[in-house]
Amino acid sequence: MVTRPAPADREAGYRLLGELAGPETVEGTLAGLDRLAPGFADWIVTCLFGGTYQREGLAPRDRQIATLAALTAFGGVDPQVDDHVRNSLRIGMAPREIVEVMVHLVPYVGVPKALAGLRVAGAVFEDLGIDPAEEGS
Repeated sequence: MVTRPAPADREAGYRLLGELAGPETVEGTLAGLDRLAPGFADWIVTCLFGGTYQREGLAPRDRQIATLAALTAFGGVDPQVDDHVRNSLRIGMAPREIVEVMVHLVPYVGVPKALAGLRVAGAVFEDLGIDPAEEGS
């Protein structure tokens, strides 16, 4: 059996992370993580954003919906949910769509986890001065 090589493009990973999360995350958050666990931040960016996110088959918006759902379902990872709510907004998802992802999860992951995801999303919206009930937000 011959397998296809998996993408692991460091430059593409950093470029995509910069687009999704903004340069302050690339420079600030990753630098802090690298001080704590040298090399781990680069591994995350190269393998996740330079690998998984580079695969064909899903648009960035669809990947963000899947990521929001997975992180919320997992629970206990509020900083990552926060990051991905912000990433979702940066790529053009409307706040109402993010809210609906969390609401849609209720029958699958339970009320407490969906509420936790909504709480994180609400805090991000408040931090950014966004009213998710307004059209065009």
